[in-house]
Amino acid sequence: MATQQDIRRRITSVNNTRKITKAMELVAGSRLRRAQARIEALRPYADRMSMVTADVAAGVGSLTDQPLLQRRDVKRVAVIALTGDRGLAGAFNANVVRRALEIAREHRSQGQEVVWLVVGRRGASTLRFRRQTITADYTGITDRPAYHDAQAIAARAAELYQDGEVDRVVLVYNHFVSALTQRLEEIELLPVPEEAVTGEQAVKIEGSYLFEPDERDVLAALIPTYLEVTIFRALLESTASEHGARMTAMRNASDNAGTLIDDLTLKMNRARQAEITQEILEVVAGADALA
Repeated sequence: MATQQDIRRRITSVNNTRKITKAMELVAGSRLRRAQARIEALRPYADRMSMVTADVAAGVGSLTDQPLLQRRDVKRVAVIALTGDRGLAGAFNANVVRRALEIAREHRSQGQEVVWLVVGRRGASTLRFRRQTITADYTGITDRPAYHDAQAIAARAAELYQDGEVDRVVLVYNHFVSALTQRLEEIELLPVPEEAVTGEQAVKIEGSYLFEPDERDVLAALIPTYLEVTIFRALLESTASEHGARMTAMRNASDNAGTLIDDLTLKMNRARQAEITQEILEVVAGADALA
């Protein structure tokens, strides 16, 4: 049976851990508010960009001259997995990696090769541990992603697709719903869908435009921007989701630490009472022996 001193040491250790998790919860909450403000500001622009791109593509008619819209037989697939640079965020990173590996297995079962592009140290390290060959990884950007980060990822994905190195690009990330809820999303990034899909429903603008220059030139300029904005939105969604998941995980850890401290305190009181009772019995036994 543990002594009072052993239990007291463990209470001190758990209490120190609770201080750390509480501090991490507060930091994650502060970062979450900034990340949430950024994604809420971007969503209307990203939705509008998707709608305009889809409508212009529909007006062009034949899309065979747009390399990022051309569809071909799928022989190689690029999977972009958006994870975080740090852990202690519950199942945030594990869910993305698990789904990305499932997608890879599905394509390999059809005889297709898989190419990996990974955002975040956690995803990159996990995939390397699983002996996956990573074509490109992007680290150190997940806490506060910038638009040029999305441009770099979009340029690499577009390059792979235009050069014929891959025939499909899939993006896997966590969509931010609330601090308590993150929804795993899987979208086809390339070839760019002819109808923009945002959230759970397809949207399309009805009407006509006057194009200057030619509408095909406008579409050729719109598609790379659409690709960058889509990736940037996914980065911001993932960042907000990571901070929300970490805040929730640290809050749960703090609550569990408090419960454990209560249990240990009760055990310590019982141990102290047992020691007092034992001392009383020894005194009584000694007194009886002397009588």
